[in-house]
Amino acid sequence: MVFIVDDDASVRRSIQDLLSSVALRAEAFATPQQFLESKRAAGPGCLVLDVRLPGMSGLDCQRRLAEAGVSIPIIFITGHGDVPITVRAMKSGAVEVLTKPFRPQELLDAVQQALDRDRTSRDKRRQAAEVRNRYETLTAREREVLKLVVAGLLNKQIAAKLGTSEHTIKIHRGHMMDKMQAPSLAALIHMADTLEILPATVQ
Repeated sequence: MVFIVDDDASVRRSIQDLLSSVALRAEAFATPQQFLESKRAAGPGCLVLDVRLPGMSGLDCQRRLAEAGVSIPIIFITGHGDVPITVRAMKSGAVEVLTKPFRPQELLDAVQQALDRDRTSRDKRRQAAEVRNRYETLTAREREVLKLVVAGLLNKQIAAKLGTSEHTIKIHRGHMMDKMQAPSLAALIHMADTLEILPATVQ
């Protein structure tokens, strides 16, 4: 879904018609407030947002979304292509800033880029959530073993550090790898990085 926020009805309609011509669904709003108060679909999407609007500006809307933890790629459109606004918008994560009048293909390219970015972002969040769920199934000892494994310790070294036998560590390690669905040490390290788990300090 592509959301459009512009106070000019003719601009909203022309963008909707353009998106419809390439089989993209669009929903239009006259003000940022209307968009912020709307119930949005859960699937991939992006926002085509006018910079200069009466009341809340496009940049204010961008900030409000960020503060609310709403992650949606934004394409700004403006009739005033001044550099400071462009710089500020891009620094805040905008996909593109297009100056009116822009070519239809420019907008379509930007929308495609934004939708691709949102799909990638959603996939990463979904994968991170899956890894987090797996991690939550580990016992306290298995979590200790995980940290020491990603720190590069061998089973014998982990056993010495935790004051148990190498055979016991092999069992804990096997259970931990199974629960994390990690086919290799490299995959486990990648998961630990996703979870922002720092390897245990080795002394």
